[in-house]
Amino acid sequence: MFSSLQTLLLLASLLLNIAAFTPLSDDALRALPSAGADFDIQNGDILAPILIPRVPGTPGSTLVQTHFAQWFATHLPNWKIEHQNSTSKTPATGDKLVPFVNFVITRDPPWTKPGEVGRLALVAHYDSKLTPPGFIGATDSAAPCAMIMHAARSVDEALTKKWAAMEAEGLTGLEEEKGVQILFLDGEEAFHTWTDDDSLYGARALAESWESTPHAAMSTYHNMLSSITLFLLLDLLGAEKPRITSYFKTTHWAYQHLALIESRMRTLELLESKVDHPFFPETDKDPDTFNMGWGIQDDHVPFMARGVEILHVIPSPFPTVWHTPQDDADHLHMPTVEDWAKIVTAFLAEWMDLEGFMPTKAEAESRMKEKRSTSSRKTEL
Repeated sequence: MFSSLQTLLLLASLLLNIAAFTPLSDDALRALPSAGADFDIQNGDILAPILIPRVPGTPGSTLVQTHFAQWFATHLPNWKIEHQNSTSKTPATGDKLVPFVNFVITRDPPWTKPGEVGRLALVAHYDSKLTPPGFIGATDSAAPCAMIMHAARSVDEALTKKWAAMEAEGLTGLEEEKGVQILFLDGEEAFHTWTDDDSLYGARALAESWESTPHAAMSTYHNMLSSITLFLLLDLLGAEKPRITSYFKTTHWAYQHLALIESRMRTLELLESKVDHPFFPETDKDPDTFNMGWGIQDDHVPFMARGVEILHVIPSPFPTVWHTPQDDADHLHMPTVEDWAKIVTAFLAEWMDLEGFMPTKAEAESRMKEKRSTSSRKTEL
């Protein structure tokens, strides 16, 4: 359903409307690694440890936090891991304060200082609902967290090579500094019924904290919020045949860019899912039909209220398993999960202008084998 002509027309439209990133070549797209065994739902290194109940303040939540910390320390040691902690009462816990832990994982050019870097934020929530009992939330949002982790690992080596080349050639500080930030947010789900107070616990705390914490005087970005160039929020991904709406006029250019990546990858037969419509069907959306509100209530709301640009990648309609016991590992559509991981990886690589620095297919496969072997040895120890 995706012809080369359709892809070229979409590319032409995109170039007319935005200053495009450096596109990855066809060879670079072909070389993007699949997650493969890392997304195995039983014992995969990335996804399986998240596929457990992880209600804030419970042992399951602590296990997932430990997984994040250990995985990034092992596989991505150049990424800076920070936590933002808060507590709150909830309708389900009375006067007991529930702890919420946001993970903030950042990779910036090594020569930069805080306040100098504009960042692409890749965002998902990692908590699960209190009810129904034993709820997993595989699409909501264990799989999106795994997609982001895979994307980060897939571009890590290319970031190192690019920045080393820039330093060697004396090209630092000559253009806008760009970095990557991963936000794994806690407490998105309501404990009882979704209200302004019973939802988005972690997101509300983080947005408030970052708004009130300035960078040094004369910084390019006055605080952590203004450092976010685009807040790319993934939610409810992993069911078959998703249809993603473009919610916000000011970030429709980024939606179009994701659509172009999907179109190119389908034309090159690099995606595994079989679809009767694109994941991103609204590339030609009428400018007068965009919603002027928040769109679907989600973790972006406290950030959008403070002026952050949002691209919300969430299916409409929601997956049929939404908020049911069936939103579990067995109901993930793994070809779609793999395709999302590749699309997000390609978007991140193009945002960071990594064409020419991404590994070849053989190099990528070799690196993945090495990393999996290292992870296996650490597990056995």
